[in-house]
Amino acid sequence: MIKIELKLFATLSHYLPDSSSPFFIEQGTTIGQVASKLGIPDSELKLTFVNGIQQPLWHILNDGDRVGIFPPVGGG
Repeated sequence: MIKIELKLFATLSHYLPDSSSPFFIEQGTTIGQVASKLGIPDSELKLTFVNGIQQPLWHILNDGDRVGIFPPVGGG
């Protein structure tokens, strides 16, 4: 198991479990797999960052990574 720091923003915050800091995952887990495990629909995923750098959903996470997931944002 490895640990990551996971932040879900705006409308995604309710998917985050109460005991999520730190968030433990299996070695070799991708951002998309974390989102799926939390029950976040693909349609609600817009931007994903690891350690401040935008990454695709297939990015494999490493121990100590800081992960931020953002939903689509409307407005204008």
